[in-house]
Amino acid sequence: MLAMVNRYRTVWLSDIHLGSRGCRIDLLLEFLDSFECETLYLVGDIVDIESMQRRFFWPSSHTEALTRLLRFAHEGTRVVYVPGNHDANLRNLIDVPVGPVEIRRETIHKTLDGRRFLVLHGDRFDAVLRAGPFARLIGGAGYRVLVGLNRLNHWINDQMGRPYWSLANVVKSRISSANQYIERFRAACLKAAAEAGLDGVVCGHIHRAEVVEKDGLVYCNDGDWVESCSALLETRDGAIELCHWAEQRTAQIGSRQPGTGYREAA
Repeated sequence: MLAMVNRYRTVWLSDIHLGSRGCRIDLLLEFLDSFECETLYLVGDIVDIESMQRRFFWPSSHTEALTRLLRFAHEGTRVVYVPGNHDANLRNLIDVPVGPVEIRRETIHKTLDGRRFLVLHGDRFDAVLRAGPFARLIGGAGYRVLVGLNRLNHWINDQMGRPYWSLANVVKSRISSANQYIERFRAACLKAAAEAGLDGVVCGHIHRAEVVEKDGLVYCNDGDWVESCSALLETRDGAIELCHWAEQRTAQIGSRQPGTGYREAA
């Protein structure tokens, strides 16, 4: 376990897919131990109910992750859960008191510097965008095969001590229809933010982490914990940063000096 605690104003996580074999639970548990924050947004597909309905899978490590997420709320962090398409059943609990966790269909986050962001999972655009081979890939058996190959790739790299590397991300980046789909998804999200009079959007859903500014609006996708193992962070001065945990932890381990600990995020 890494001996570090970074303190952020806000953290966004999505597409963890607890209950599926694709979840990189080892890296997730490390990340959850690495930070404290004032507000934690769980931006959908946290628990993969859809996957468990096909084939039940729930190891003790996934219970541990869920417990840690709930612990944030019990220890004073505001936790907001925005269900996605894989945990859509939880939308039946929207605005229903369920202990310390708020469940919202969508919400608005205001950063320290005054910007307002629409926070949503992103699956509400599926009906408009799902067309072509990549849409079928991410929605069906083809994607499950790709995730399985990705999991095998991670196991081989772990056994050989190689750096983290996502086969799924590389494959998708080389499919032209994938890039077109991502661009259309980004445009749909930014349009929704513009129509609401907001400064940008924070979403998940498509497993592609990035922060992009376009036409005065900011598109933030926090990625996932199957392929990119990433999160969005609002630092204590209001800046929004993208964290790729597998890469960051490697850099931190390499730069750590005995007895010095780690520098907190600004």
